[in-house]
Amino acid sequence: MKARLSRMSNLQQRVITAAIGVIIILFGIWYSDWTFALLFCIISALTQLEFYKLLGLDGNQPLTYYGTAVGCLICLLTYLIEKQIVGYDSYFLICPAASMIFLIKLYKKRDLKPFTNIGFTFLGLIYVAVPFALLNVLALRGGTYHPGLMLGCLVLLWASDIGAYFAGTKFGRRKLFERVSPKKSWEGAVGGALAAAVIAFFLTIFVDDLRPWEWYCVGAIIVVTGTYGDLVESLFKRSIAIKDSGSSIPGHGGFLDRFDGLLLAAPFIITFLKLFA
Repeated sequence: MKARLSRMSNLQQRVITAAIGVIIILFGIWYSDWTFALLFCIISALTQLEFYKLLGLDGNQPLTYYGTAVGCLICLLTYLIEKQIVGYDSYFLICPAASMIFLIKLYKKRDLKPFTNIGFTFLGLIYVAVPFALLNVLALRGGTYHPGLMLGCLVLLWASDIGAYFAGTKFGRRKLFERVSPKKSWEGAVGGALAAAVIAFFLTIFVDDLRPWEWYCVGAIIVVTGTYGDLVESLFKRSIAIKDSGSSIPGHGGFLDRFDGLLLAAPFIITFLKLFA
């Protein structure tokens, strides 16, 4: 399958891979809350592994597998707590699990920069695992599963990405942040915002999990933070001199390339909904 896709144009690869990915994500979200939690726990683990692998290319030695295991624990605990299966006190299990990172590094004799790598291990948790865990908070409001809310946020993010891609490709002239991402343009950003606005309008009609003004606010948050999330990941890739975070998803690069916008958007969406909605 991958060999066939490699012979196609980048746009063809993007469309086919996106279609397959959307089907998997739709099934995971709509079937039940536990398939949703399992799906995004797996995506979180794959993204975190990719992040640590990229750090290794620059000579760093984060605790790849243990850090990812702690990330999965955070995702699992968040689901169980938001589902009201276990109490909020269970969050304290994260403390000893995360503290073990220091003890493990203490016995790594060949690590020349242990505290740097401890920091990078924690960065994988903060940058990747925590945002994915927060999706459980988004989808399980008050212990009740809201697949429409989760799907609506994802569709807004996808619409923003697609609108920015096509508008930037056709009309892109003025650079948005050339130092970090030379291909991104203001025209692309406007195209992404317009596409998200159209989707937000339809969400106000068909998905009643949020009030109309809340959907528009969530759409605005996604457009802004999603763009910055992409720029942050571009900055990370530039710092280790690579183009794509991986080749796991044909036409899209790696998992980090595909979900970078969501990583920065999720904390802002949750904060908005918790404080203002």
